[in-house]
Amino acid sequence: MLNDSVILVTGGTGSFGKKFLEMVFEKYNPAKVIIYSRDEFKQSVMKTDFADKVDMSKVRFFIGDVRDKERLYRAFNGVDYVVHAAAMKQVPTCEYNPMEAIKTNIHGAQNVIDAALDRGVKKVVALSTDKAVNPINLYGGTKLVSDKLFTAANAYSGVQGTTFSVVRYGNVAGSRGSVIPIFQKIIENGGTELPITDSRMTRFWITLEQGVELVFKALEESKGGETYISKIPSFHINDLAYAMLPDCKIKEIGIREGEKLHEVMVTKDDCRSTYEYDKHYIIYPNYEWWSKSKYFTPGGKLVEDEFEYNSGNNVEWLGVEDIREALKHI
Repeated sequence: MLNDSVILVTGGTGSFGKKFLEMVFEKYNPAKVIIYSRDEFKQSVMKTDFADKVDMSKVRFFIGDVRDKERLYRAFNGVDYVVHAAAMKQVPTCEYNPMEAIKTNIHGAQNVIDAALDRGVKKVVALSTDKAVNPINLYGGTKLVSDKLFTAANAYSGVQGTTFSVVRYGNVAGSRGSVIPIFQKIIENGGTELPITDSRMTRFWITLEQGVELVFKALEESKGGETYISKIPSFHINDLAYAMLPDCKIKEIGIREGEKLHEVMVTKDDCRSTYEYDKHYIIYPNYEWWSKSKYFTPGGKLVEDEFEYNSGNNVEWLGVEDIREALKHI
């Protein structure tokens, strides 16, 4: 489906955008991939880093901000598919700069939707986060609103209009926002004690490759309004520490403001519209315009009543040795 198509990635110089660019050329033959972001230095570095990895004659770099609707309208001209990855993601930064987070994560989402509808984009997939589920910090709150905007946007598409869907996952293993680089830096500097916010804490384990694959699935099969969630293993944060430094001492420093003990992907309140597939879940929207006959993807089974999918009640777990092996691939 993505062969001979024009794809645009907002926030494309981040960890996701880099992996997406690499994998989309491995799996498909797009006509053009546009990297849309506001940091010219990161774009310059990305050009150099990918010079020998992909066909750079098919890659374009657009300087722009999702806050700028006029620039989005220009960038979306002739685009078939959009992956919306741009966001303010740092929880403390969003707490201290709430108005800026709202401008990027909410107003920016609305701008992407308007530009996609008016420019005739075929499909938009927006990246979400576990923090949008029962949010307890501003970042999660803005992403919840963003998710609602994208699912509801299908009501404005018309019969042959743009399809909007959402892909949700937590912190990616080894990404800039994860704890792995923090532990690694301590270890490299000779440290023997690793800081843990709370020893009861659990997290899901997802790689960048898995995140991109879920986006590919959404681009290929979405019909409008879905929220895609991968089935992935969980791990205890203490086990991660022991996997990285077997004889380490663990120092509990206390849970941070806006942080949860477990990553939640599907709440009990969502279970009535959540369907289980072989390797993922889909939460379908509850809107008047949505109908199962038109928008449902065959093969799914409605989850049980009171079902909740979080990193603490998962059925698949990584132990210390499993984590150690998984770290080799990051």
